[in-house]
Amino acid sequence: MSTVQPLPPTVEALLSDGTTAAIRPLRPADREAAYDLHAVRMSEKSRRQRFFGASRLAPKLAADRLCEPRPGFMALGAWVDRELVGAADYEIVRERPDAAEIALAVADRWQHHGVATLLLEHLLHAAREQGVRTIEADTLAGNRAVHQVFADLGLRVHRRLDHGEIRVRVPLDETDEHYRSAVEERGRSADVASLVPLLRPRSVAVVGASQRPGSVGRTVLEKIRQGGFRGELWAVNPHARQIADEPAYPALSALPGTPDLAVLAVPPGAVANAAEECGRAGVRALVVLASGLSGADARQLLAACRRHSMRLVGPNCLGIAVTDDAVRLDAEFGAAQPLSGTAGVAVQSGGVGIALLERLNWLGIGVSDFVSLGDKYDVSGNDLLQWWESDSRTDLALLHLESFGNPRAFSRTARRVTRRFPILTVDAGRSAAGRRGVAAHTAAGATPTVTRTALFRQAGITATHGIAELVEAAALLHAQPLPDARSAVAVVSNAAGMGILAADACMDFGLVLPELPAHLALELTGVLPAGASAANPVDTGAAVGPTELRSCLDLLTRSRAVEAVLVCLVPTALATDRAQDPLRALLDGPGRRRIPVAAVLLDQQVPVRYLDCADGARIPVYADPQAAARALAHARDRARWLAEPPGAETAVHDCDQQTAKDLVARFLDAHPDGGRLDPALTEDLLRCYGLPLTTSIWAPDEHGTVLAARSMRQLGHEDKIALKAYWPGQVRKSDAGAVYLGPGDDASVRTAYQDFENRFGERLAGVVVQPMAAPGTELFAGVVQDQVFGPLIAFGMGGTTTDLLDDRTARLTPLTENDLHTMTTELRCAPVLFGYHGRAAADLTAVQDMLARLSRLADDLPQLAEADLNPVIATPDGLLCVDARVRLEPRHPFDPYLRRLRQPAAS
Repeated sequence: MSTVQPLPPTVEALLSDGTTAAIRPLRPADREAAYDLHAVRMSEKSRRQRFFGASRLAPKLAADRLCEPRPGFMALGAWVDRELVGAADYEIVRERPDAAEIALAVADRWQHHGVATLLLEHLLHAAREQGVRTIEADTLAGNRAVHQVFADLGLRVHRRLDHGEIRVRVPLDETDEHYRSAVEERGRSADVASLVPLLRPRSVAVVGASQRPGSVGRTVLEKIRQGGFRGELWAVNPHARQIADEPAYPALSALPGTPDLAVLAVPPGAVANAAEECGRAGVRALVVLASGLSGADARQLLAACRRHSMRLVGPNCLGIAVTDDAVRLDAEFGAAQPLSGTAGVAVQSGGVGIALLERLNWLGIGVSDFVSLGDKYDVSGNDLLQWWESDSRTDLALLHLESFGNPRAFSRTARRVTRRFPILTVDAGRSAAGRRGVAAHTAAGATPTVTRTALFRQAGITATHGIAELVEAAALLHAQPLPDARSAVAVVSNAAGMGILAADACMDFGLVLPELPAHLALELTGVLPAGASAANPVDTGAAVGPTELRSCLDLLTRSRAVEAVLVCLVPTALATDRAQDPLRALLDGPGRRRIPVAAVLLDQQVPVRYLDCADGARIPVYADPQAAARALAHARDRARWLAEPPGAETAVHDCDQQTAKDLVARFLDAHPDGGRLDPALTEDLLRCYGLPLTTSIWAPDEHGTVLAARSMRQLGHEDKIALKAYWPGQVRKSDAGAVYLGPGDDASVRTAYQDFENRFGERLAGVVVQPMAAPGTELFAGVVQDQVFGPLIAFGMGGTTTDLLDDRTARLTPLTENDLHTMTTELRCAPVLFGYHGRAAADLTAVQDMLARLSRLADDLPQLAEADLNPVIATPDGLLCVDARVRLEPRHPFDPYLRRLRQPAAS
C-alpha cells in the first residue's frame, strides 16, 4: 500500500444495552485517550489477554500504534460521552494485500455491552472497501470473550491451535446472508433496548410545564395524570411551586429521582440547553414538542441526545401515548384520550395523529402505542416497527411517514414485520404540490412517488391515499380473515340496483365476480325467497329475512367458489319488526368465517363501523360500496404478498466487477465532477455485466463511419444500418434528429454523415454505427441512484412512447426472484410480453436476467448515478439493447447493512 487510506466518517450506533456510541477513526490527538484505555480502563488480566504478556510499556506502544496514520492501517475507536471505551484496528499483510491482521481492546467496564462486535462490524466494512477478503488474529486459548465475539459475528470462523495460541481466520463474504441476518438481529435488539425508557418509562418529567391553563406543557401534565400514569410524575418549572395540583421543581437536579423520560414543553430557543441538562441528569429519552428550531439549536439538540444516549421523539410533535396497563402514559396534547387497543400508530403530522386517534377510538380498535414523530430527528418508523415486532400486544401498524431516514433498513424491517401483522400507511406527498408541502412541513426532502411505491410494494405495506381509506382498510384487516390470493368475490344484496353498484365497485379495484357454479346457484335459490336471483351479484329480493340471508351466507362462505362476500343492504318497509331485519343475519350469525365478510348499509351515517356479532367477532360495515370494495382489494393484495415466499437475492454470475470499478475510477479521475460516458465507455462498462448490447462501432469522423458501415456489410448486415450522432451532454438522439436509418452503402453513409455535420457542427464528436435490429417489443430498463433510497431499477415499455404511455414499474435493489417476476407481470402492457393477439412472446428469462444484471451493476457501483437502456428489443430468441446512456457521479459506497443511527438533514 502506497497511500494512507481515507478516513471513514464518524457515525453513531447503539450498543447492546441501548447506549449510543460514536465510531470514528483514531487520530494523533487521541493518544492520551488510547493510552488511558489500555493503562487505566483495562485490568492487568485484560492487558495480558490483549498483549499476550504484562509489559509496562504495552499501553504506550499500543497508543502510539493506534494513533499514527500509515498506509494499509486503520484504527477505529468507540466513544461514549467523550470516553474511549474500545478500539479495533487492522493492518494489511505485506505479502498478501487481500488479508489483514486485526486487534481488539475494550475497557473492562464496557465489556459485554457489544462494543467489540460493533467496532468489528465497522472495521470489516472499511477493510472490505480496501480489498481485504480475509481477516486474521492471534488470540490466547483462554480468552473466551474474544472467541465469543468472533463466533457471534455471523461469519465463518476458522481456528488453529498452536502452543496455547489460537490463530483465527475469517473470510469476508460481502453477500453472506447469515452475517447480514446476525447484524440485523443485533441492531433490532439494541434498538428495542434503547426505546424502553421512552415507551415503558417508570418516571416522567414535564420540563416547562406552565401554570397557565390551556398551555401545551400544562395540558400534557394534566393528561398524564388523568390518564392514570403508573410511575412517578414531576413538573419542572423554576417559577412555580405547584402546577395543576402537582408539585413543581425548579430544575431537574432538584427532583427526588432521575426520570426515564422528559417531555420538553419549552420555547424553541431553550430546547438545546434543556436537552443538555436532561442528559447530564441521566435522562434516557426525550419528547420535544416545540417547533421552529434554528439550525444551530437543532444540531445542539441532537448532539446532546447522542452524547448522553437519549432517544429523541420530535421536535415539532404532538407527543406520545402508551396504553399498556403497566404504564398508562398519555403524554400528548390531542383532544381525545387514546383508547387501549392493539394498533401501533406512528405519524409525522400531529393533525393526522389526532384524526387517527379519534377514528381508532370510535371504531374500538384503540392503540397500543402512539408516537407523533414530528421532524423525526432520531426515533423513526423503523424503530417503532422493531419495537412492535417485539411487543405481544400490537397486531396492526398504522404509519404516516412523509420522509425516510434509512429506507433500506425500514424496508428490511417491514418485510419481516408485515408477515406477522399488517402495516398500513398513508402515501403522503404523491403530487408535486404535496411534496413541496412535505418539505416545508417536516424540514425533510419528500420522496419521489415511484421510489416510495417501490418501497411499499417490496415490503408488503398496504399503501392508501388518505386517512379515510387507511381506516377503512384497517377495519377489515383487523377484524376479518384474509381472502385467498385469488380475487373472487360474491356480492349479496336485497336491492338489485345496489348489487350492481357494488359489483361495479369490485371490478374497479380488480376484484372478480365469477359466475357461481350451477349446484351452488340451485342451493341458493332453494333457501332464498321466491323471485331471488342466484347470479353474481346475488339478488335476494327485498323480502329476504335474517334466516334466509344467513343460510345464503353460510352456503357462499362454505363453498370454494368465492373468497370474500360483500353484503349490501338497503332499508325497506317489509321488515315489520326488528326481528325480521335482514341485518340480524349478521348480528346473530357467526362473525368469524373461513373467508372475509364485509357489509354495506346505505343508510349508515358514518364511513365505517363494526357490527358486534353474537360470537364476539366483528364485521366491518361501510356506508359506500366503493369503500368496501377498496378495503377488500387491499386485503387481496396482502394475501397475495403473503402467499409469495420471501425470495432470495438473484444470483448473477460472470460479471467483471473489478474491470468496471477500474473504468469508473479512471473516468472520475479525469472528470472529478462526473458526467456521461461516451458510447464506447458505455459499451465497455455494460459489457462487464453481460448486458445484451447490439454490435456497435465507434467512428470519430466521416472516413471511419464509412469503414464501420463496410464492416457491418461484411458481418452480413447488408440491409439498412443505423447511424447515431453523438456529442457530450446529449440527452435524446431521436428528439435532436441525431439518428439515420437507411442503406449502408458508402454513398448513403457519406451523405448521412455530412448531414450530421451540417446540422450539429462542432458539437459532433463522432458516430455510432449499428446494424438494424430485428423487429420485436421495445422495452425500457434503467437505474436511478436516489440520494436517500439508493439504487432503483425501473422497467417498462420503451422506445419513443416511453413517456407517453408511462407504463413502468420499479424496485429497490437488490432485486429478489419475486421482484423479477412481479416486474415483468404487473405492467399494463404485460400481455404484450406474453404474446398478445398472436404476437410472438418475449423471452422472459432473458428479460429477468437483464434486470438482475442491472441490479448487480447498481449495487456494485455507487457512482452509477443513472443508466438508461432504451430501447431494448425483446424477441422470442432474446434481447438486444440498441441504445444506452450512463452517467457517473463521485460518490462513496453506502453499506445499507451497517449499523448506524440516522443523520437527519437538520443535524
